[in-house]
Amino acid sequence: MMKSLFKEQGAQFRVELVADPAVQEFVNAHASALDSAFQKLEMSDAMRRRLTRSNYIFSGMKAFHELHEAFPSLLDENGNRKPFERFLNDVQSIDKTYNSNYLRAEYNFVAASAEMAGRWEQFMRDGDRYNLQYRTQRDDKVRPEHAALDRVTLPLSDSFWEEFYPPNGWNCRCTVVQVRKSKYPETPHDEAMRLGDEALQRDTKGIFRFNAGKEGKSVPDYNPYTIRRCSTCPIAKGGKGRKLAFVPDNEVCQACALVHQCEQLRGEVIKHGKGTIEISHLVDRTDGDYDRLLSVARHFAADGARVVLTPKMTRPARFEYDCVYGSLRGTRYYGKCPDLKIDDYWYEHEGFVTDNPKRAFSNMVNHGLKQSDRIIIDKPDLTDAYMKRVINQRLKDGHHISEVWLNENGHLRLLYKKSEE
Repeated sequence: MMKSLFKEQGAQFRVELVADPAVQEFVNAHASALDSAFQKLEMSDAMRRRLTRSNYIFSGMKAFHELHEAFPSLLDENGNRKPFERFLNDVQSIDKTYNSNYLRAEYNFVAASAEMAGRWEQFMRDGDRYNLQYRTQRDDKVRPEHAALDRVTLPLSDSFWEEFYPPNGWNCRCTVVQVRKSKYPETPHDEAMRLGDEALQRDTKGIFRFNAGKEGKSVPDYNPYTIRRCSTCPIAKGGKGRKLAFVPDNEVCQACALVHQCEQLRGEVIKHGKGTIEISHLVDRTDGDYDRLLSVARHFAADGARVVLTPKMTRPARFEYDCVYGSLRGTRYYGKCPDLKIDDYWYEHEGFVTDNPKRAFSNMVNHGLKQSDRIIIDKPDLTDAYMKRVINQRLKDGHHISEVWLNENGHLRLLYKKSEE
């Protein structure tokens, strides 16, 4: 990620950097680390997706702050650009601060939030059958202000749980359990709210006043990497397609909008065999080629590959395109939209239907090579010798071809692979 920042040539920080492939790789790695905090917890698939989305947004905003803080270190005291090794050495403290010190507390917070979100789903299923009771760990590590909340008992519908449902701070270990209404008396609402306010008196910004289960978020919208306005912004609150209620007038808002848009371009991840298949939310699953592409993806994922099915994009904004196809930057295919990515390489699938197999093969090669130098072709009724002659002629004509695969009714085999010199 810092190599990507080092390549920036402008004198001002560019917010669009959050969509850079290296930055997105970092964001996804950070989000995956947070996701692992609730990998084995029981919850609905819908809740897991919402928490995973929350982790990505949080990680994206964190990466933005890391980059922003590191940007001034590009120049030395005389205003000259530093050598990369010196720049990297100077930002090591930023890395340690964000990805060692902060990450530990963030991981613990996400783990606690996810556990409480799962519990909330259970509480909702049982409805008003039980009351909810706040409990601490009752040991010498409990914060005195949290200890005052111990045994607060209220119905599920009480607004107290909207603000003071745990976790109520970094490394908070408090929990909530269901109790029989006949066994514990209810705490007066006003008294409970007073105790809650006292418990979070150090949270002067009100960052932790949220319910992870009710909001479906592992981290509140307003957190150390965002601003107070995020708690009411429609982009943070609402799903896809919503617009800002105001024009972003600061870099944090601009970065947040971009991170949300990049998140919408991510896809559903499906485990298959030893690998995974990620299908972008923008992929048209009703398209005639979708089933054939999915069959290709399954073939490679079965052996452990990470396969991504990508959408066709017509004149997208640069940051939107980069969120999906950014790794093509610097190649002859930047601006193109190949069909799928298998591990670190892009592939184009071609499936022409025609009564003339020779013409079909020629057209499929021509069209495929416009998108990628690795192509997968639905095998026409031709001999391998003929198809290899066509490929060799394209190579003589100066075309770049790295691989050609044949898809024979779902079975893939390699027809041509460029030899490594």
